[in-house]
Amino acid sequence: MSDPGLPDGVERRAFDGRERLATRGPAVYGEPTTGDWRAWDPSRSKLGAMLELGMDTGLTGGETVLYLGAAAGTTVSHVADFAGPTYAVEFAARPARDLLPVAEARENLFPLLKDARRPETYAHVVEPVDVLIQDVATRGQADVAVRNARFLPDGGHLLLAVKARSEDVTADPDRVFEDVTATLSTAYEVAATRRLDRFHDDHLAVVARRR
Repeated sequence: MSDPGLPDGVERRAFDGRERLATRGPAVYGEPTTGDWRAWDPSRSKLGAMLELGMDTGLTGGETVLYLGAAAGTTVSHVADFAGPTYAVEFAARPARDLLPVAEARENLFPLLKDARRPETYAHVVEPVDVLIQDVATRGQADVAVRNARFLPDGGHLLLAVKARSEDVTADPDRVFEDVTATLSTAYEVAATRRLDRFHDDHLAVVARRR
């Protein structure tokens, strides 16, 4: 079923009698399927959780995307199902290897074995994008987003999932989130934030726009 709050290419479909987020594409991580549609599990995807919780991500479908922290392709595969060209950056060799067959099944998905903390190493490959999506479990998550702002035009969207425990395992998550949003403000205007604890403990979703 089409939902006006979701980007084109993302719908709510019935799986085992229950409506769930879904995109159209080959299955990747054992998710339920019905016809050409595959369920998008928000408990395994921060972006999926943002959409499930009704956040206004600004996604409309067809955007050019830079995805940081692609891992083995759980979320970025769903993104590529409804987006335009999708550049998927992953630093670890093992998940990057698992990402290859996911990309082979999607002609618009381009995997890059690169370090998201060093955007200069892939700047010659990645074109300017409409949306930067980041889910990188490392210290300095806001710094990574600021460094990669170079790929966004003014007004381009950042969709960031902040993992508090990756910044400081002993710090209060609310304090971590305050520090992250303060750093982001050097390059972005933060439009919305929301805790994702219903699906992901100690995570904050951030929607921001490039200044």
